[in-house]
Amino acid sequence: MLTLEKFEEASEIVKQVTNPTKLIFSDYLSDMYGAKVYLKPENMQHTGAYKLRGAYYKISTLTEEERAKGLITASAGNHAQGVAYAAQKFGCKATIVMPTVTPLIKVNRTKSYGAEVILYGDVYDDSCAYAYKLAEKHGYTFVHPFDDLDVATGQGTIAMEIVQELPTVDYILAPIGGGGLITGVATLAKMLNPTIKVIGVEPTEAASMSAALKANKVVKLESANTIADGTAVKAVGAQNLPYVQENVDDIILVDDDELIGAFLDMVENHKMIVENSGLLSVAALKQLNCTGKKVVCILSGGNMDVITMSSVVQHGLIKRDRIFSVSVLLPDKPGELVSVASTIADAQGNVIKLEHNQFVSTNRNAAVELRITMEAFGTEHKHQIMEALEKKGFRPKLISAKLY
Repeated sequence: MLTLEKFEEASEIVKQVTNPTKLIFSDYLSDMYGAKVYLKPENMQHTGAYKLRGAYYKISTLTEEERAKGLITASAGNHAQGVAYAAQKFGCKATIVMPTVTPLIKVNRTKSYGAEVILYGDVYDDSCAYAYKLAEKHGYTFVHPFDDLDVATGQGTIAMEIVQELPTVDYILAPIGGGGLITGVATLAKMLNPTIKVIGVEPTEAASMSAALKANKVVKLESANTIADGTAVKAVGAQNLPYVQENVDDIILVDDDELIGAFLDMVENHKMIVENSGLLSVAALKQLNCTGKKVVCILSGGNMDVITMSSVVQHGLIKRDRIFSVSVLLPDKPGELVSVASTIADAQGNVIKLEHNQFVSTNRNAAVELRITMEAFGTEHKHQIMEALEKKGFRPKLISAKLY
């Protein structure tokens, strides 16, 4: 059972290892949605995610004998670091099984806390099945990332801090992977104030909790293909489902494209790196009628490798028409390239890349192709640049934009 006494105990215990993540008021999001929007920056924890809370509290409840056997878990990265860090604090061995597609930053940081890392499987579920086999073979103590009520209790300490800091909060939005975070947060929030509405957020392509609620039982998805790798879970925890059914007011599904935009917003307006899973709560605001309400979005983690960041930024800029590419056909004679560049400059466009193809036609005097990738302020400015090129007779054709 999840009890208030356990939540209170956990809230004191996790303070031994957590950073104080005070709420951040977001002027940008508040203005956009006509609400008072606050961010709970769990991406600022020692291990870059809230998972440290549940892992540390769970391990604190184990006996000396259970810890002496060595710990094992499976994780897409954040729980891995939480267990590794907590195990180091308790002076016990930890073995972590991670999917082969886990971002390098998560693998390296897990190793940095002294844990042994084994890469196995394409998604979390594959890694978890293998971790159970290793636990049975070697007698390790398994620390489940979400299907464990002690772990959920540790995660729920976030709600304690939110309500203490903002007693009149109306909505709390939390990402859902396996359900440990939403279980702890929703259950404690309702204990503290039953009028608080708790909204879970899942990636559309890994909506395992929505499927479970619809079927009234845990079901396993055929796939969990999403850029929100921390929530790419095919089946939620069986122990979590009853608490979600009782305490979660709604679940919002978010497409991957929306996470890309949310990442740009967070970087540009809040100067914070938040991983895709951690952005689910922010991206969900578009679908929530929260005008005039006090809303807290839990940013669950910030462990994102540089290559992924680069890809997300590129796709985000293209999606928002701040980067676009056109193809124009020109006579192969002096001055034509200068004329195109001048037209773009006069329209305040900024050329990023040029590709000149003389072999697009057998008669290059009639036409050569110029591919131009440029920067704009947004969709309206993009159309202005296109119109300027049209007026000069260049007949630009939009093509797929790529920065690299």
